[in-house]
Amino acid sequence: MASTKEIKDRIQSVRETRKITNAMYLISSTKLRRARAELEQTRPYFTALRNEIKRIFRTAGNVDSRYFYPERSEEIEAGTYAALVITADKGLAGAYNQNVIKETQKLLSEHQDTKLFVVGEYGRHYFAQHRIPVEHSFLYTAQNPTMARAREICSILLEGFDQGQFKKIFIIYTDMQSSLSSEVRSTRLLPFHRTYFASTDRERSEKQQSFSFVPSVTVVLDSIMQSYISGFIYSALIDSFCSEQNARMRAMDSANKNAEKLLSELSLSFNRERQALITQEITEVSAGARAQRAHRTISAQLHSGEEQEG
Repeated sequence: MASTKEIKDRIQSVRETRKITNAMYLISSTKLRRARAELEQTRPYFTALRNEIKRIFRTAGNVDSRYFYPERSEEIEAGTYAALVITADKGLAGAYNQNVIKETQKLLSEHQDTKLFVVGEYGRHYFAQHRIPVEHSFLYTAQNPTMARAREICSILLEGFDQGQFKKIFIIYTDMQSSLSSEVRSTRLLPFHRTYFASTDRERSEKQQSFSFVPSVTVVLDSIMQSYISGFIYSALIDSFCSEQNARMRAMDSANKNAEKLLSELSLSFNRERQALITQEITEVSAGARAQRAHRTISAQLHSGEEQEG
């Protein structure tokens, strides 16, 4: 049985830990709100870009672009793939990082000729520790993603794709579907299927305007696609960052609840131990008092006997 001092020290330690986990919860909550607000501000622009790409396919007819599969073409299986893997800079976020690593290992097992491009210190450390080669590590932090970083990532990936080094580009990130659920996605970034930008029946029924593309429809589409891909990467960075903060919030909330439960159990043990000590002291005092009374009684009897004999 632990002493009251040991239990008291343990209670103090748990309280200090709870202060840290509660602070991390509040910080993650603030970062999550800020990141989601930034994403909502940029989303309309990229939605408009997608609509313009759909309009080009509706008005220009057969469009040839290196970023799209040709019509009625077979799926590309051979060749080198590139995979952008987005992890966090640190742990304490539940299974967030482990799920991304697991999805990456699944892609590597299905297609071994895959070059990894890693965002986040956790991913860089994991692949280095397990001696998994990384083609390029983006050394800036995974915290507070910006559009400038997304454009830098996009330019590096597109350079390899345009030069024919990669047949496909995947992006592995965590999509926060709601405040209660997140899902790791392995999405093919390039090349796109044309059906991804297929128009709806309502859009096809609208009166079509004629457009002239200068210098050509292919050049215009390629220019728009570079901005769209940058936006897709930025969205994935933001989604992953939001998912990380949301996972950390849940982990810290669980830690806070466990701390409360542990404090309750420790307080109960402390009170029991203290009550046992008080009871022991009362018992010892009572026993001492009884012993003294017995001693006085015996002494009085002996003294009385001596007086009678005298």
